[in-house]
Amino acid sequence: MGIRVGSVWAAAMAGAAFLPQAAMAQDRPDDAPPLQVPSRQDASGQDAGQQDQTPIIDETQFEESLPTISDDMDAPLTPIERTDPIAPPGEPVVEDDDTLPEAAAENPEFVEPLTPLAEFQVDPESAVETASSNENVTIQYDTRIEGFGKTGLEGTFRDLSALEDGDGKAANAAMVAARADEDEKLAVRLLQSVGYYDGTAVATIEQTPPNSGRLTVVLNIEPGELYTLGSVRIDSDPTDPAGLIDKALPLKVGDPIDAVRVQAAEANVSLRLPQQGYPFITLLERDILLDSTDHTGAYTLPIDLGPRVSFGGYRTEPASDDSELAFDTDHIAILSRFEEGQLYDSRKVDDLRQALISTGLFATVSVEPVRTGEVAPDGTEKVDLLVRQDAGPPRTLAVEGGYATGQGIRVEGSWTHRNLFPPEGALIIAGVGGTQEQGLSGTFRRSNAGRRDRTVMLKASIDHSDYQAYESFTGTLSGRISVESTPIWQKRWTYYYGAELVGSNEDRYNFNTNSRDRGTWLIGALPAFLGFDTSDDLLNPTRGFRIKLNLSPETSVRGAVSPYVRGMVEGTAYYPVSDSLVIAGRARVGSIAGIARNDLPPSRRYYAGGGGSVRGFGYQELGPRAPDGKPIGGRSFNEFAIEARYRFGNFGIVPFVDAGQVYESSYPGFSNIRFGAGIGGRFYTNFGPLRLDVATPINRQPGESLISLYISIGQAF
Repeated sequence: MGIRVGSVWAAAMAGAAFLPQAAMAQDRPDDAPPLQVPSRQDASGQDAGQQDQTPIIDETQFEESLPTISDDMDAPLTPIERTDPIAPPGEPVVEDDDTLPEAAAENPEFVEPLTPLAEFQVDPESAVETASSNENVTIQYDTRIEGFGKTGLEGTFRDLSALEDGDGKAANAAMVAARADEDEKLAVRLLQSVGYYDGTAVATIEQTPPNSGRLTVVLNIEPGELYTLGSVRIDSDPTDPAGLIDKALPLKVGDPIDAVRVQAAEANVSLRLPQQGYPFITLLERDILLDSTDHTGAYTLPIDLGPRVSFGGYRTEPASDDSELAFDTDHIAILSRFEEGQLYDSRKVDDLRQALISTGLFATVSVEPVRTGEVAPDGTEKVDLLVRQDAGPPRTLAVEGGYATGQGIRVEGSWTHRNLFPPEGALIIAGVGGTQEQGLSGTFRRSNAGRRDRTVMLKASIDHSDYQAYESFTGTLSGRISVESTPIWQKRWTYYYGAELVGSNEDRYNFNTNSRDRGTWLIGALPAFLGFDTSDDLLNPTRGFRIKLNLSPETSVRGAVSPYVRGMVEGTAYYPVSDSLVIAGRARVGSIAGIARNDLPPSRRYYAGGGGSVRGFGYQELGPRAPDGKPIGGRSFNEFAIEARYRFGNFGIVPFVDAGQVYESSYPGFSNIRFGAGIGGRFYTNFGPLRLDVATPINRQPGESLISLYISIGQAF
């Protein structure tokens, strides 16, 4: 069979050269003529193969060289036995040599040991050392903003600007360009946030003056037209009563599409509806469809209203697996200001949460409504309030100290277990130590006793006082029921009423014998107090006023019963002149009627002078004196004070003037008023101001202090 010469041929030959001879033979039919190798033509054009037509191998030899193939297709393959190689005609047979040629000699350098790392030269070449490095180049630039105009956004833009934040300096021009690009995007976002949705911002960078190396970035703003609300639509079920959402969403047609205004309006819906019976309201994603022809937007707010609900019962559970409960549901119900069946109001739930926090007995506490599926008679669904609680440490150690001229150093410490007798039954052990007073007391206090904010207290104490006016040893048993303010829960109306039984041994100046003697008195009292407070802070008020009234019918028994009445009225006011200056004033008067001064125990008389009275005078220093020069007190007094509280940061300066006097009569007069003046320093902390006041009496009299010093916590009044 002939094969034509040509490109196809050449390609076929090239391919055949890579095929095993056995594979080529197996593809031939049995009756094919012997395989011939074509040869190139000689110079005469005659095929060289025509001169020698001898087969490379004959058919018999080829067949014998093939392995035997089994008819069983599943039989394992048999190995092909090695045969003598077939050599081309005229060439001798070369036997295979299985031995490898001898390896070449190894380069001697490969067997040398490696150089230790420590011997490598790592110092730069001298040429590198002397090469000059490029110093950091700083480009300076100016920023000019044009076009914000009446949008009022320039101030906000400058606060957020990347160019402004760079303070006019950049490492290279690319950094300036990047900042300008960010400011372009910022300007567009700000414009859109207030309703200018067609607004554009383009920044250009140029050298000014030319070739100076200093850049000027000019940001040109084109606000475009202001988009307003073309329609306001609420997609929700109807409320009961109707229109609650419309009233709570303060958006109307014609309002600018201002992002802050829209979000605030929606937040108002989330706030107001839970106050009117819908605690499960959910605001879905708003939709605003802009119309560029008339520059309006169609606003749609979908709302999942949820059921209208009323208050049901209470549930409580630990906040976590290792939490403990401080209260049960019965005591939680006492703290609430609503009844079962009332329409749900989130403000009352917040009030309950605040009341729980003010007890000081929780590490964490939360209150949330839980659906019950129960329908109330008015058609609302009842919800229970779930209180998750984690009881905090119930014990407290407290220390309070101060110093005042005439009163000396005074330190008071207390240990309190606030829930020793649950619920909210506290035991307080307190002690007083000082240069002129020492004492010990034990108090039982039940907070929220039977009703919200009511406190029942029983106290027993012993005390020793050694002041200039008198020395006394006193034992007291007292009890009172009160509603009082705390730093966390400041109340407008406060009051207390109670009873006291006092036994006191005191020294006094006896005008009958013109000498000092000691006496023992048994005193019974029914003290009462009423207060009204509109101030904004308990320890550091800056606005508002307070009025206090104390009234105590008493009887003094020392051989004979001597009933009398003690009374006092005090008013304070606070006026903020500016954010940093507050003018504060105080007036206080007191009277004791029904008993002579000399029949009163010295500790029950009125005195004036000191840090909480008329500053500039020592404690109990102001007023009439006995022939031995010691204060003897009186049956009435008046006090006045004004101060300017100037604050800067956490510090403050307070100049002040105080005035007052004590009188022997039952009713105060205005004769012989004494004045004290001074200046104070304040250090404001998160629990109240620390106070240091220095004062001196005006027109000082012999025996009066030249300088008085007062250190304590809280303002003077």
